[in-house]
Amino acid sequence: MNYLLLPLFSFFIGIIVGLTGIGGASLITPMLIFVFQVPPSIAVSSDVVAATLMKVVGSIKHWEQKTLDPEIVKSLATGSVSGSMLGVGILHMIRQSGTSNLDHILLRLLGVMILLVTVLALIQLLLMTFFPKFNLPELPKLDVKTKWGRFLTITIAAVLGCFVGLTSVSSGSMFALVLIGFFRLDARKLVGTDIAQAAILLLFTSLGHLTLGTVDWSLVIPIWIGSVPGVLLGAKICQITPQRPLRFIVYAILMMVSWKLVAQA
Repeated sequence: MNYLLLPLFSFFIGIIVGLTGIGGASLITPMLIFVFQVPPSIAVSSDVVAATLMKVVGSIKHWEQKTLDPEIVKSLATGSVSGSMLGVGILHMIRQSGTSNLDHILLRLLGVMILLVTVLALIQLLLMTFFPKFNLPELPKLDVKTKWGRFLTITIAAVLGCFVGLTSVSSGSMFALVLIGFFRLDARKLVGTDIAQAAILLLFTSLGHLTLGTVDWSLVIPIWIGSVPGVLLGAKICQITPQRPLRFIVYAILMMVSWKLVAQA
């Protein structure tokens, strides 16, 4: 393991995250597996803990700026944390049973999740680029102040949270699609709400992964050292960088990564 290369690579991934908003887990976990030959179970757990710091720092900033919706954050977090604990519980059961190879299962799950998130985001980007006037049928708008709206929000968040607990992927990306589709928040509150719910989700998910004993702090700390300044730099220069060509390139990379994960499994 080259611990000088890890913060350097994490720095560049942090820049991509800051520039495009594409989730770090989709890039950092495959990097740990393919570049540094880290077993998938350790890569997933270490990435969950590493990602938590970035999300917490971001959510505090958005809370201070009042650029989030606390009611939606509360409902999403209620469901996602419960779902995440279920996902971590499933990992515990698989590990204790000894009948299945945890790393093999995680490789396939990671590949499928990254592919799903990438395809959905790519379709959205293609529609915005080539068919700007094309209107998709609108999903029903959810109101968390009603019992039915809160129930549906918690249920959707629980399903997504379970996958985050299992794979570390999509704590932000899939929830952002939910916020766009079901809540239609303005741009500033969309980002702030997404980051805040992800911070709460990852905080509890990381505690769950710590109980698995698969968190490697010699990976987490170099990732922090590289990714945090990278995210800050990426956020600074995003205003002068053309977003769509950059996103197409990153999505193409993610498609190849997801295919390799599934094929290797």
